[in-house]
Amino acid sequence: MSNRVCFVIPKSPIMFVVMVATAAGCGGAATTRPGGVFAPTGSMTSARVSHTATLLPGGNMLITGGHDSSKSLASAELYDPATGTFAATGSMIAARASHTATLLLDGTVLVAGGQHDLPALASAELYDPATGTFTAAGSMIAGRYWHTATLLPNGNVLIAGGWGGTIDLASAELYDPLAGTFAATGSMTVAREVHRATLLPDGKVLIAGGFPSLSSAELYDPSAGTFSATGSMTMGRHEHSATLLPRGSVLIVGGFGVSEILGSAELYDPLAGTFAATGSMALARRDHAAVLANGKVLIAGGVRTSGAVASAEIYDPVAGKFAVTGAMTAARESQTATLLPNGDVLVTGGEGTDQGVLESAELYK
Repeated sequence: MSNRVCFVIPKSPIMFVVMVATAAGCGGAATTRPGGVFAPTGSMTSARVSHTATLLPGGNMLITGGHDSSKSLASAELYDPATGTFAATGSMIAARASHTATLLLDGTVLVAGGQHDLPALASAELYDPATGTFTAAGSMIAGRYWHTATLLPNGNVLIAGGWGGTIDLASAELYDPLAGTFAATGSMTVAREVHRATLLPDGKVLIAGGFPSLSSAELYDPSAGTFSATGSMTMGRHEHSATLLPRGSVLIVGGFGVSEILGSAELYDPLAGTFAATGSMALARRDHAAVLANGKVLIAGGVRTSGAVASAEIYDPVAGKFAVTGAMTAARESQTATLLPNGDVLVTGGEGTDQGVLESAELYK
């Protein structure tokens, strides 16, 4: 029988006790299968953690900001899947980490907020793939990081919550690409940071969890500009992942609970407005990466009491179970994982327990 873990941690969403249990001990079994494999690809031009990765319309991947072992970064680079290499592109106007990067309908990328040597930034900028440059895009109403940014069907971007430098924020605002401005919209029912936001098929946005290990969830209605409570998760969690599944439900995985790192997972049903438990992971983890690929969800890396992990698992929505798959070539937390047009998943950077901040990248095939 495979082992599972249920865990503990301090507040910091960048860094993250382990009680070992049987696979059934924390609710639901994980299975093991050979699965896919990770293989190294070209390394980034800079080591980065808490950066962003955005797939551009032409198929290249834009990597922005983050921080290395000593400072926040303004640099950006592009990954070319055809050559498997990274190359520098124009630098951002401001160094920033724990920011958001959102692909807009016109193909440009909105970079908003983040932290630079701790202050919460309100500034935003736009990356133009045609010129490879960043230009100022106005400022948000509030400086924030560990927030979420969600592209709405009408092309606007919903910015919600985060850490304002002194307090958790409940406020939200909308970026209008046509006007190039930010404007306040309704506030969340609860202040949150390191929460997760998911655009649902009906155009509403599900906001779930967040520090301090919140179980509550709410919905943003773009037509009304308001947030309203929806069903609560089966347990409080932050630094978890949330992934929209092909049939419209949302998979919530892992994170940090009230007193331990979690291996549990649950599903949000938009029609019923409720959460229900599903199979548990083989390994409890937080600050991991999750990405939908071929109808299944790849969960990779993250952190546990012993530090960053290289292990990965696949969630099958039909079976409602997790299966262990090939491990990454390096243990990572706070890395990115993005699906490429050819079906591979690109994993970049992050932080290892002994290796520090990483510049390496790898592909899951």
